[in-house]
Amino acid sequence: MKVTVTTRSGRELIKGGLELSDSATVTDLQEAIHKRILMYNGAHFTWTLCATLEVSMDTSKIAIGWIMDMDKRSVHGHHGVLWTLWTLSKKYYPSRQRLILPLPPGSKGRPTVLHYKKSLKEYVDGNKNELTVVFKDLGPQVNYSTLFFFEYLGPLILYPVFYYFPDVYQLFGYKGERVTHPAQSYALYYWSLHYFKRIMETFFVHRFSHATSPLSNVFRNCAYYWTFGAWIAYYVNHPLYTPVSDRQMKVGFAFGLLCQVSNFYCHILLRSLRSSDGGGYQIPYGFLFNIVTCANYTTEIYQWLGFNVATQTIAGCVFMAVAASIMTNWALAKHRRLKKIYLMGKREDQNIRGDG
Repeated sequence: MKVTVTTRSGRELIKGGLELSDSATVTDLQEAIHKRILMYNGAHFTWTLCATLEVSMDTSKIAIGWIMDMDKRSVHGHHGVLWTLWTLSKKYYPSRQRLILPLPPGSKGRPTVLHYKKSLKEYVDGNKNELTVVFKDLGPQVNYSTLFFFEYLGPLILYPVFYYFPDVYQLFGYKGERVTHPAQSYALYYWSLHYFKRIMETFFVHRFSHATSPLSNVFRNCAYYWTFGAWIAYYVNHPLYTPVSDRQMKVGFAFGLLCQVSNFYCHILLRSLRSSDGGGYQIPYGFLFNIVTCANYTTEIYQWLGFNVATQTIAGCVFMAVAASIMTNWALAKHRRLKKIYLMGKREDQNIRGDG
């Protein structure tokens, strides 16, 4: 099968295209693109290196000449060459690529994105043995586990700073002594449990539908979680903090802990719906999923409600409102997606019964 790879402007990215087997998958195509671009960039770098060193283009002579003359060059030069070669090898790796089918001229529809697990044959029209795809560079990527780890690590570290080091409030102009209330101590335990649970779920429970996320999301998400974490910790642990009644505190934390446990169980159920490689969408069922589509988001919001009932700060309420807004949008989008899967499955069942 011949695959032509173009840019969004229509320029052919790889001259002459790529020849792949008929059984090739989208992942095979991405790896082939990576190797071809690496080969081209590597050849260009070698030519530039040879011109600089005034040596022959013969590969063996380059290697031998470079090694024999190593003592005549600075260490900095070696590091620069090694860094360049490493950079070339990392650029346009498969998870950085987004491949779509070209839209017909004048079409306003959404392009079809090639799924990395599918066979290229599934995207070929009729009996043709050729395919044209459009390449887009998604930029530097990181694993989702890395993204989640760093965004959760910040609140887990920052919050205890305000609890265990009250002198930090002197930086904000407060000179008095702090009396620690039970609500502040329980809030620390609750908060730490929540983010410790999240980190453990990231590595041992969650199965991600996408392997990577843009590197820029690390900075955005960390800014969100770390800022809110410090803001909430500042007010809950402040020397002038006024705690709620003992009954309200106990009701809030008890309700929140119940929601934390329920949230964990929801994640266990979601894990069972995905294969080990994280692929595929299925309609969740059982437990609270029999009531709402995204019970994991529901319990997440309610556990912050419990925390705010027990602590009662403006910062905590703002965080809960923002988080609820974000997760509501996610839940609505997921509900539409799962509803579409359900309707497609229902039509297939009706067609099977009709054929029978």
